[in-house]
Amino acid sequence: MLRAYALLFLAFLYAPILLLPVFAFNDGTVIAFPLGGFTTEWFARLGTKAELQSALGNSLIVAACASAGSVILGLMAARAGVRYRFPGRAGMLGLIVLPIVLPEIIVAVALLIVAVQVLDIALALWLLIAAHVLICTPFAVAILNASFHALDPAIEEAAIDLGETRASTFLRITLPLVMPGIVAAALISFTISLDEFIIAFFLTGSETTLPVYIWSLLRFPKELPVIMALGTLLVIASVAILSLAEWNRRRGLRRAGAEDHGGFL
Repeated sequence: MLRAYALLFLAFLYAPILLLPVFAFNDGTVIAFPLGGFTTEWFARLGTKAELQSALGNSLIVAACASAGSVILGLMAARAGVRYRFPGRAGMLGLIVLPIVLPEIIVAVALLIVAVQVLDIALALWLLIAAHVLICTPFAVAILNASFHALDPAIEEAAIDLGETRASTFLRITLPLVMPGIVAAALISFTISLDEFIIAFFLTGSETTLPVYIWSLLRFPKELPVIMALGTLLVIASVAILSLAEWNRRRGLRRAGAEDHGGFL
């Protein structure tokens, strides 16, 4: 029964996604069955849309900066949470991961009010980057926590006993050992930022990101096949990034000699 439930759940979750390439290669402009002939016209149109290329460039910039910022903050938080004991530690770690459970629309409205009405800041990409760092950092902390837990503290102690300073031990011993976790956290954060819509919808000004641009195309029914083609490429890219992140996670566990209990989250 559990196996049957899991199969039904996965089919319900992924069947709509599997329909993307079906309609992306269909030459009909109506997203419905029966299908027409085979075509690659919709993929070719993606290269002719300047607005799409601009939105994609903005999304890549935001995702790259957000992933770098969230990994740096997540690395410091995970390191402090795993290796040190201090007053308020549990509460601080709880507040760090709080954005995971908060509704994104609440976070988006709050950030919009603070930025526009309280601080009088104009909407720009750097503001969206800061917001994406906020929502990506908890995921980076979760992944890096596992990496630091899998690392034997005796390795760092041995390096210090052999003459290394704490700083050189972290740079030459700890950092290389948790590098697979860092790469996995960066890839996951990049994917989350690239796909995020609600906060981007509220905080982008004239420079839109790719999810916001896709939303704007939904007003034009004739553009739906182009959206299907774009969605197909995004799904392929997301699966590739997540697969690479999972491979890095498993490689890190093998290097640390830790037991693998499942996925990276």
